[in-house]
Amino acid sequence: EVWPVASGGGLAQAGDSLRLSCVISGFTFDASAIAWFRQAPGKEREGLSWITPRDGSAFYADSTQGRFTIFSDSDKNTVYLQMNRLIPEDTAVYYCVVEGVAGLPLGGRRFGSWGPGTQVTVSS
Repeated sequence: EVWPVASGGGLAQAGDSLRLSCVISGFTFDASAIAWFRQAPGKEREGLSWITPRDGSAFYADSTQGRFTIFSDSDKNTVYLQMNRLIPEDTAVYYCVVEGVAGLPLGGRRFGSWGPGTQVTVSS
């Protein structure tokens, strides 16, 4: 069973940076794309970015505004999301999600294997 586990969240102030990590088990790491989504209180889940570890191709949603960078380390079965210049609107639970045949759409792909998220809280 594919099990992506996100970590690295916490409390931050506006302007700070955070790096989220996602370790994925039960999965051939280079086989599919891996994405980051987030869900803010009272809002729907929002796709941010995906990466294909095999070749490093990436997609970014407009909402990342050039502040977020996704990258991966195949030796560690880990995908990262570097978040810079954080703003209070970035407050959300962040999830790492593996591509599947069904699920939420993002950048031409669908992501359906969810694991536990990590909370990011940004104060002004």
